[in-house]
Formats: sequence, structure tokens, C-alpha cells
Amino acid sequence: MAKIHYHPYTPNQLVLFPQRIDENIAGNDPVRIVNAIVDSLNLEAFKKLYKEKGRSAYHPRMMLKVILYAYMNNVYSCRRIEKLLLRDIHYIWLAGYEKPDFITINRFRNRVKDEINNIFTQVVLILSSKGFITLDVEYIDGTKIESKANKYTFVWRKSVEKNRAKLMKKISVLLDQVEEVIAQDNAVKRNEHVEFTPSMLTDIISELKESLEMAPAPVGKEEKKKCRERERQVKQLEEHLDKLQEYDDHLTAMGERNSYSKTDPDATFMRMKEDAMNNGQTKPGYNLQIATENQFITNFALFPNPTDTLTFIPFEEMFFYRYGRFAKKTIADSGYGSEENYRFMDGNGTEAFVKYNYFHKEQKPRYKPNPFHPESLYYNKPEDYYVCPMGQHMNRIGIKRGKTGSGYVTESICYQAARCEGCPLRGQCFKAKGNRIMEVNHRLNEYKRQARERLTSEEGIQHRGKRCIEPEAVFAQIKYNMQYRRFRHFTKDKVTMDFAFFAIAFNIKKLCAILQRSRIRIDFTTITRINHLFQMKWKTDWKFFGENHSDLAA
Repeated sequence: MAKIHYHPYTPNQLVLFPQRIDENIAGNDPVRIVNAIVDSLNLEAFKKLYKEKGRSAYHPRMMLKVILYAYMNNVYSCRRIEKLLLRDIHYIWLAGYEKPDFITINRFRNRVKDEINNIFTQVVLILSSKGFITLDVEYIDGTKIESKANKYTFVWRKSVEKNRAKLMKKISVLLDQVEEVIAQDNAVKRNEHVEFTPSMLTDIISELKESLEMAPAPVGKEEKKKCRERERQVKQLEEHLDKLQEYDDHLTAMGERNSYSKTDPDATFMRMKEDAMNNGQTKPGYNLQIATENQFITNFALFPNPTDTLTFIPFEEMFFYRYGRFAKKTIADSGYGSEENYRFMDGNGTEAFVKYNYFHKEQKPRYKPNPFHPESLYYNKPEDYYVCPMGQHMNRIGIKRGKTGSGYVTESICYQAARCEGCPLRGQCFKAKGNRIMEVNHRLNEYKRQARERLTSEEGIQHRGKRCIEPEAVFAQIKYNMQYRRFRHFTKDKVTMDFAFFAIAFNIKKLCAILQRSRIRIDFTTITRINHLFQMKWKTDWKFFGENHSDLAA
């Protein structure tokens, strides 16, 4: 019988010359792109985050590589990253056999929360320098992502203000019952609508207690009863003081918002698209705004307000802060079409392809404009009057000013007809009493006209069609492909830090997909070439970290 031969199997065999671990990693593996890009980044700002004395820290470049590669593979847990550093050959190669635990990984993320935005900007500039994006066009959209906070720890502004008003009445009634032992009581009686503050109540309570201590010992049943009543009133005032302080703290935490979460004060209760119960329940979350180009994330920001209108200007200012200029063209849906936003883009030289309300309705073939609407009426601009369908002049009578949530002042011109009595079209024109008065915002109408011309042009049609596959597709990849549907940190600064890591990983993953579709084989020579190309002419000295990477600078 022939003897069966097997390959030698010695699990505990010692090797004199260990093999290179990257020999088992494919040449076009995304882990090599991550390694090349992170090696090209300027991490000079990370030096100030470490102390010169004490135990040597893990190299920030290594930590950044590991975390970004984990986020690229839908791994967001520090404990899972710790396990992969022991099991996965890709993580072992990136870490150089280093084994930081989950506490160290989480501590590193929190340590660089103020600097990770700069790293995101560097990666975007690298993509721009290599021709993947231009930073001249931005497609803007927003989505709501649920916070880690408990959805039942809500605080509503209306409820707080209502209960605070009731508490004020209770305090007034209680102080009216207090005998005139302090001067504040007289003031309260003279002014019943005084707005009490915690400090005011504290002074009143302290003086009441002082008067009780200095009062002679009660003699007789009636005096003892009065003394007990005073003590009861002081105790009630102390309880009201604590409650008033709580209400004021709630209002301070809310700011201009209508709600917030107790477990995450920066989160606001919003209606989410992902509603598992399908009951329209509000959940604590953040309004995530992103700008994309060629499905790369070029800018992002988190806002507490659920509507997109008020987020546009601070979002654009963030873009200017990152890159030192505004985009030449901005494409967005009707949620951003306001007079304030149009004026902002016009003032900064940005060509606005931003829709307004009723734009889609106007483009329908069966759309017929309302003949009684101000835009359908004849307007004599030199003499500043409108002509109604019956030929009557509507003259200017004044200006109506309004203020948006951001403080922007809008101006609308009011026009009134001379006589509408007996008009046969009165029932179709308007239904109010007296003569018709209409308000016209000429500046907004002009911005709408310009936006309509841009959106209906050949270039505008192309941008409108591309907008559906730019931020919308990115949101789909974020939520469904990469399973990033809920934030994993509390407070806005940590949530921003976490998404910054995710955005960097998303862009690198997108770059890897493009390179693989182009069938570019990335061997060791190509990696060296990529490292050279990605250099931003930043010279760094890493002697502080115990390693010299100055040879990587171009």
C-alpha cells in the first residue's frame, strides 16, 4: 500500500527569518491606498496633543490608519477594532504589530476631535489636486440622523414656558400670604407682574429665615401657629426656587430651539425618515448637511434645527473656512430657496441653481398660473403700481417688514385697490372685507426669476438631473451600504468628530473603488509613486514621537 504524504504541520515552529506580513496582502488592496494617503498627511498639529514626558504614546499616524480602515469596513466599535488588531492581517500590517486596546483607541479619537476636521480638509485637497474633484461645484442636501440619546428624555419649550408661568403665579400668591416682615414683600404687592429670578428668590428666602431667627420665641397657641405657617411658607419657597432654577436651566440649554434631550443636550427632537413604528414619533437627532462633487464629500456640518433653510449660510461659511473661497456653482433643492440665501450667494459671486417653492409645479405641462396672483398682474415699474384684471390701479400704500429666524429683515411692498365694491370678479380675486391689499417682495421675485432662468437652461437641467445622484446617492451609501444610521456619541463636538472620521474613510473608499474600476494594479512601485504624488510639500519632523518621517516630505 502506497504511503500518503502530507505537508509538514508544526503549529509551534520557530522561524529564524520571519516573513514580511504584507506579502499576503494584494497589491491593489484598499489598505495600501489608506497607508499611502495617511503617510502623505501633515500631522504637525497633533504634536501639541501629547506630552513630552511620560510613557511613549502610540504613533498618531498608525492610529489614524487603523481607525480609518476600520470605518471603511463598517467597523465603528473600538472593541471590535481591538480584536481585529489581533486577528486580521490588514490591521496587523497597518499597526506594525502594535496592539492598542479599545480604551486607547477611543481616547485617541477624543484627543484629536479638534484636529480631525483639518485632516478631512487635507484629504479633500489631495483629491482636488489629483483631479478627482474641482471644488467649483457643490451639490448640497441634508438628512436627519438619530442621536445616541434616549428618545424619552425630551424637554419641550412650550411645556417649560407653560409650567414656568404657573410657577410664577404660585410664587406671587405665596409671597402675598407672607406677613410684611421684609421690604421685598411690599415691592411684590405693589407690582404683581414682577418677573422673579432664582437670585431674587434666594435673597427673599434668606431674609425670611433671618427674620424668623431674630424673632422672639412664640408664646401662646396663636403665635406658635403663625411661626409654623412662616416656616411652611419658607419651605415652599425653597421648593419653588429649585423648580424655577430647573426651568431656567432648561431654557438656557434649549437656546433658540424648541426641544432638547436630557442625555444629549445638543440633540433636538425631529421627525426621522427611518420610522420603525411608522407613527411619526419625534426622536433626538442632528441635521446633517453635506456638499458633494462626483460623490465625494467636500464639506459637512451638523445643525440642531430640523429645517434646511437656516443652515445654508453657516454651511457655506464652513466651506469658505475650509478652502478659503466659495464654490462657483451651488445646486440645492427648494428647501434652501429663500431670499436670504439667494442674496448671500449673489453677494459672494456664487451661481445659484437653487429651486424655490412651486418650481416643480410651474414646470408641469398642465400648469396654469392664477390670473389674480400678483405675478400674473401687469406691473408698471416706473410709476410703481399694479393693474387688476378689471383694469383698476393698485397703488403703493406702504412697506411691511418681517424678520426670519436668523434675524434677516424682509421687505414687502403693500398695494391697495381704490374701490372693489361691486366688482364682478371680487369673489375670485379675494374674499376679505374692504378693498384688496396685496404684499409683493420685489427682491425675492427677482431672485426667483433668475433662478428660474438658470434652472430651465441646458446647464441647469443637467445639474438638476445630477443632483439626484450626488448627495442622495451618498446618503444611501452612508445609511444602507455602510450602516451609519445612528450616531454613537453624545454632544455635538464628539458627534462631529465621529462623522469627520467617517467622511475621510468614505472619500478614501470612494477613491479605492475608482482606482479598482480603472483596473490599476497597485504594486510596491506604484505605492511609492503615490506617496510621492500625494505630498503637499509639508516637511515634518517626528523625532518627538520617536520616529523620523522627514524623508517622506517632498
